[in-house]
Amino acid sequence: MSVELEHEGTLYEQFERVIATEDKLAIRDFLNDQNISEVADLMNEYPDFEAQIIANMAIHRAVSVFKIIDLSAQKRIVVELPPFKTAELLNELPADDRTDFLEELPKEAIRDLIKLLDPDERKVTLSLLGYPEDSVGRLMTPDYVYVYAHNSVQEVFSTIRKFAKNSETVDVIYVINDKGELIDDIRIRDVILAAPDTNIDELIDGRVIALHATDDQEHASQVFKMNNRVALPVTDDNNVLLGIVTIDDMLWVANEEFSEDMQKMGGTEALDEPYLEIPFFKLIQKRVGWLIVLFLSEMLTATAMAYFADEIEKAVVLSIFVPLIMSSGGNSGSQASTLIIQAMAVGEIRIGDWWRVMRREIFSGMILGGILGLIGFLRICIWHLLMNHGVIQDLYGPHWLLIGFTVGFSLIGVVLWGTLSGSMLPMLLKKLGADPAVSSAPFVATLVDVTGLIIYFSVAYMFLQGIIL
Repeated sequence: MSVELEHEGTLYEQFERVIATEDKLAIRDFLNDQNISEVADLMNEYPDFEAQIIANMAIHRAVSVFKIIDLSAQKRIVVELPPFKTAELLNELPADDRTDFLEELPKEAIRDLIKLLDPDERKVTLSLLGYPEDSVGRLMTPDYVYVYAHNSVQEVFSTIRKFAKNSETVDVIYVINDKGELIDDIRIRDVILAAPDTNIDELIDGRVIALHATDDQEHASQVFKMNNRVALPVTDDNNVLLGIVTIDDMLWVANEEFSEDMQKMGGTEALDEPYLEIPFFKLIQKRVGWLIVLFLSEMLTATAMAYFADEIEKAVVLSIFVPLIMSSGGNSGSQASTLIIQAMAVGEIRIGDWWRVMRREIFSGMILGGILGLIGFLRICIWHLLMNHGVIQDLYGPHWLLIGFTVGFSLIGVVLWGTLSGSMLPMLLKKLGADPAVSSAPFVATLVDVTGLIIYFSVAYMFLQGIIL
């Protein structure tokens, strides 16, 4: 057993012993001596004691644990805690984290919990909840340090000592004017290195980067990434400083966006609750819509097969390669769509890059299709040689070479079409204002299945018309 596992085993045994004593003071001391992550592990291991653990910790530590546990555990704890303890916990939570938690609850529960908040905290929470869902306004915190341009460095330090205790971060100091309008942000390092009698207006460089309260959270995540910031100010239409958004919130947003995109790319609606917590019939509802759409789309494949029924009857050998052709096109399309959606999500590709993407995918599709086409052609040749030696039965007849060319060139066309469809469809959806992740791998594969059949039988006509067709 590793040292880490031994330590965890010892921690769990100690917890079981101290819980068995029912001594609240001993339980409190034990929990307050552990790291926040270790307390979260205890809650995962002993879900029946979640509320008891939170209730017996120092409130500032309880808040730190509450912030990092799953939403389902947060809900259970709030239900089990006494009202006065719930009120204490919610009032101590940072405004942005409290808003994140409340917006996941039913409206009735939100109303009941908001009543438990202090008047000032209630006002802030209602203000944040008033911003559009998935907007930066929902994430910002009003707890930050601001100063005026005429303040000296010495006065700034006095302000920090007085107000920074409840601030989300003091890495950055925000400079405003008498109207509350944002002038600049200054790194704390620059303030520390400046002489005490230096005025803040001497440190201002005017290169402030701010978010708007109604900006999309995904856009804000990109701004953080491009500018390497730990916090960014949030303003309104009049450039009045409303609050700040910190990097921990952006990490949460990035994780949520990644999860949603992965679910959509898998051919389902995004789940707004953990998989094991979402009601069964709601899970069915999230999945059945896309399954119906894909099923109806696949009916087009059956229609295409019926259209070429005469050709298949004349040359049954062509039907052998239908699954091969369809899967190759679908796989290439799925690859391309996954790569493009991911690249767009992290800002590597923009709509204006469509021609560069198309050009790369044309060459990629031709090369990848050529490789698969060559493998398919060689497979038919090798099969024919084995047939000549009596190892296997003859499947392709005297026109095996033309069938080999049909399969080879069909694979080039189908794979090329798959890569183009998979790469261009996400960009087209983005241009139309839709979520690129909707062009999921199953959807692209279904689209390419139908067109792949048309390409396959069109190429077969070129090589086999007048011979076996």
